[in-house]
Amino acid sequence: MNRKRFSEEQIIGILQEAQKGVKTIGELCRAHGVSEPTFYTWR
Repeated sequence: MNRKRFSEEQIIGILQEAQKGVKTIGELCRAHGVSEPTFYTWR
């Protein structure tokens, strides 16, 4: 499996989207192809 690298801008965008609270963390992670543990590491 190839690892996908995210730019700082992408990470910030995903975190800002999560901050808005429109989607659950699980939905947001699936939409962007990020694992939940990775998301929580970024936080």
